[in-house]
This record gives sequence, C-alpha cells and structure tokens, in this order.
Amino acid sequence: MDTASQQRILGYFIEEAKEHLQTLEQGILELEASVQDSETINGMFRAAHSVKGGAAMLGYSSIQKIAHRLEDSFKILRENPVNIDQKLESLFLTGYDHLQDVVERLENSAEFNDEDAKGILQEAESNFSVLEEYLQQLLSGVSSTQAEPSVNISEKVKETLKQMLQLFKQSDTPENRQKLQQYCTNLGELAPEEPNWQQFIGIARKAISNKKYPYNTIAQIAIREIKQAGDYLHLGNTSDIAPSKNLQQLAATAPAETARTTATPAAAPVAQISVPREPRGAAIALLKSFNKQELTQIIKLISSQIR
Repeated sequence: MDTASQQRILGYFIEEAKEHLQTLEQGILELEASVQDSETINGMFRAAHSVKGGAAMLGYSSIQKIAHRLEDSFKILRENPVNIDQKLESLFLTGYDHLQDVVERLENSAEFNDEDAKGILQEAESNFSVLEEYLQQLLSGVSSTQAEPSVNISEKVKETLKQMLQLFKQSDTPENRQKLQQYCTNLGELAPEEPNWQQFIGIARKAISNKKYPYNTIAQIAIREIKQAGDYLHLGNTSDIAPSKNLQQLAATAPAETARTTATPAAAPVAQISVPREPRGAAIALLKSFNKQELTQIIKLISSQIR
C-alpha cells in the first residue's frame, strides 16, 4: 500500500475514533443514566470496540489495548446490575482520558508510535486494574467507604453540566455564551473559599468566552475537565484540581469579554486586544487579531527595537 493510501486510511480512522470518543465521553458523564438504557450502554460498548478494531488493523497496539480495557469494563456494566457511584464514574473518566490522549497524539504527530505512548499505557493499565477491582467489589455488594458530604457537591456539578451540555447543543450566540459563563460562576459558589477551585473555575469561564474556537472544541475540553475537578472537590482532593494545558490555552487566547476602545474627535476608535505574557499564547493572539500585512509591520517594529 502506498503512502498516500496509508495516510488516507489513517485519516478515516482518526475521524471515526473522534466520533466514538464523543459517544464515550457523553455516556460516561451521565454514567448512572447510561447504564439504565440498553441502547446507550451498547453504543458505548460498540464505540470502544470499534476503536480497538481500527487500532489493531493499523498496528497501534497502545490504542488497541486501552480501548480493549474500556470495552471489557463496559461489558460488565452491560451484563450486570451495578450501582454507579462517584468513584466508579471517576475511574471510567480517567480511562477515557487515556484513550483520548493517545488518539490525539496520533492525530498530531505523523511519527507517532507505541513507544511514544508507553508511559500513558502504563498509567492506563494501573487505572484499569483499580477499575476492574472496584467493579468486582460493587458486584459483590461492597461500595465505596468514602463518606458522603452533607451537601452533595458532585450532584450539583453534574446537574449544572447537564444544563451546559444542552446549551452547547444549541446555536453559538452571545446570549448562550453568557449563560454558560453564568453557570461557571454558579459552580464557583459551591466552594468560595477553595483557591484551587476558584482559580480553575475562573479559567474555565474565560475559556468558554473564547469565540475564536467553535462550540464543539470548547465543549470537549471544558465539560470533561469541570466534571473531573468537581469529582476532586466532592472527594476533598482539592490539591488535584488544576486546569489542563488545553484549557489554559483556550483561556489565554480569549479576548477581553468587553472590548475597550479609545477615541478622539480627530481619530477613529482604536481597538484594544489582550496579549498573554506566555510567548506561544502571545503569538496565537497576534495571529488571530491581525492580517498578514499588519503582522509584517509588527515584526519589523519589534526587530528594530531589539537590535
């Protein structure tokens, strides 16, 4: 098979895998409801199975193994009544994150190979071992001994995420963006004295305001991370609450929520843009704010100042 055909087949696999990942993510975020609906849990099982089969055909054993472990876990949920709790949801979500990570690495690097994913595969295997053991505990009637807080933060976070997901399925309008940001503000009020939670929610709120990226891109990153951070908050593991690089990048490249302008009677308004201090974020902000001719002028001006 020639190189062009291989690349075409790889492209098909990546696009299909991303669709299957969306199915898995949405199902896991609503796992308690998913296991009650045979069509949904069967769809999740088939999604993991399809990713496994495609990866095996292309020779990516790391992706194949992680998808296979997810498939086996969904098979248990499909064939047995299991009481879903917070710990189980978190373990499934971590397994999903590992699968998404290796698929994204394959998409972003033409030189990707299983050796590159060795560390991820080890972490995934460790997580799936815990997941498998915990599933067996639940099947035997033993649930998590973690005491439930008087206020179930996890339930409040999940309820808010459901409402946010519904908005993400609607049109991308300024009004819907504002509603999504308000939901983030509401989430921040769940733990006003937890600095890591407050910092995380602030970054998530700013990322959601970034109109330079489509709804779907923001939803895939923000919803999953808010869910994970909410789990940590619920369990008291606030030191683990931290935004990913992707979420930070979305926030760093977001324009100011309200554009500021200055004007004089003799001059047109001058638009102000927000440029992050981080070099990569600054470069992306400039690329998105100026055309080619303007960027050339900026480069010349900067060069003249650093000689």
